[in-house]
Amino acid sequence: MESRINELEARQALADDLLDKLSRTIFRQQQQIDQMQQQLRLLWQQMQSTQSSGETEQRDLRDEIPPHY
Repeated sequence: MESRINELEARQALADDLLDKLSRTIFRQQQQIDQMQQQLRLLWQQMQSTQSSGETEQRDLRDEIPPHY
């Protein structure tokens, strides 16, 4: 009976550890999502301000070629 209780306690400890790791992972991922959303907002604002200011920049297609070509 005592060995069975010890086994259950060990499983519970492992489950608690796993839950803690998952919680920390979710927290970090949410921070990353929040940061990316903020960056996206800033990019959107920059794009909108560029379009609203009437800047029509002429682009050279050679500028669109990736540097490895």
